[in-house]
Amino acid sequence: MKRLFLAVMFAAPMMVPFVVQAEEAAAKDPFTQGDAAAGATKAAPCVACHGAGGNSSMPAWPNLASQGSSYIVHQLKAFKSGQRKNPIMAAQAANLSDADMADIAAYMTLQKVRPGLASKDAVAIAEPLYRGGDATRGIPACASCHGPKGAGNPAAGYPRIGAQHNEYVATSLTAYKAGERGTGAQGPMMQAVAAKLSDQEIQALASYVNGLQ
Repeated sequence: MKRLFLAVMFAAPMMVPFVVQAEEAAAKDPFTQGDAAAGATKAAPCVACHGAGGNSSMPAWPNLASQGSSYIVHQLKAFKSGQRKNPIMAAQAANLSDADMADIAAYMTLQKVRPGLASKDAVAIAEPLYRGGDATRGIPACASCHGPKGAGNPAAGYPRIGAQHNEYVATSLTAYKAGERGTGAQGPMMQAVAAKLSDQEIQALASYVNGLQ
């Protein structure tokens, strides 16, 4: 019995490194391999505009909480390279390494986004477009890429738009419509869709997606 006890006592510590490695592997974001724990510290400067935990209190700045990690990384790289124009974000992204971006994205995607609210008037206009599109104008359903609840498709890089600020969404759609925004594989697609939307439809969709949860 003494020999068995000693064997277990000395063998047990040998198992610890394997447990830690498994936990560390599980903590990595599946799409960016970012470390959320490291990202919590690195995301500190983001709070000024995007709010604590990625929930912005300013409707002109997007919520990053619950946003797809691969989408966040793509946008940060676009800001850094100048493909997406924004002086503030260009300055913020300039000194971020790829690992920094992945870590920040891993942290933000795990935060819970606060639900928004859609206006009743917006629903009548936006819901048919969001759910079914408009075949007569060649507009696909928004839900086909962004999901029925606006959660997006992280694997494909389609962003979460559910509970996003309506002011930010309206500004983004208007920029796509004007051809002022269009980076990445989804950029031309969004430009083509937004070009067919009226200003009223853009405002309605922006309000509608703010209420999706």
